[in-house]
Amino acid sequence: MKSLRSVAQEVSPTLLAALTAVLCICSTAAAGPAHALAAARALPAARAKAADASGLAPDKGTFRILVSGKQVGKEQFEISSGGGNWTVRGTTEIHSGKSTTVVTGTLTVRADGTPVHYEWATQGAKKASATVDFNGAVASTVLHSGGAQPFTQQFTFPSSRVAVLDNNLYDQYAILADLYDWNKKGAQTFPVLVPQELTPGSATVESMGQQDFNGKQLDELRITTQDNEIDLYLDHSRLVAISVPSANAEIVRQ
Repeated sequence: MKSLRSVAQEVSPTLLAALTAVLCICSTAAAGPAHALAAARALPAARAKAADASGLAPDKGTFRILVSGKQVGKEQFEISSGGGNWTVRGTTEIHSGKSTTVVTGTLTVRADGTPVHYEWATQGAKKASATVDFNGAVASTVLHSGGAQPFTQQFTFPSSRVAVLDNNLYDQYAILADLYDWNKKGAQTFPVLVPQELTPGSATVESMGQQDFNGKQLDELRITTQDNEIDLYLDHSRLVAISVPSANAEIVRQ
């Protein structure tokens, strides 16, 4: 079965490069099987008292996906709370010519940002879906692809504070920003899972302080992996934009 990355490659090399730069977090850990699918606490200490840090906040909106200034897709998302947990829902459409790929994802996390359950699905030239259940530092995945038998795989991480950063679902970076300790600051490394790729890895996050982004002072988080460098821009707990300069790609709030 073709991955979302493979579909993007057929559609547009430029789009592929941007998506790979933005989303390929995990290059340092063991990859999933060959037949599996291939491949931000935003209340800065400088402006908030530790006792008042609120972490996640309800949010809803649309991100525009831009490559070289051209819109190639969008994501509609919502972050809500209930039952002591937070739920992050996103639906992304990637367009190229007459082809459209739709990706949906629903992530449930505890108040401290640790994941509980995740499910995703893709609709387009190929269809697939999967669920991921987290039990502490262990993640159990069940993948459904076409008429094949479900494929199961389990991952064990060094910590339960795993960041789920799935392909084409940018709202999930708000959870990574919430995992980051803004009072401590400095470089902080988190285990990462990209469910559509069935691949674990890690990412180092560091506050770059306030920066100018499109004429507005926002808080910047820099995510560094072995392969990529990604910048998040936040207004308190509100994710405003994601930038990947090396790929000339931006995901910006509409």
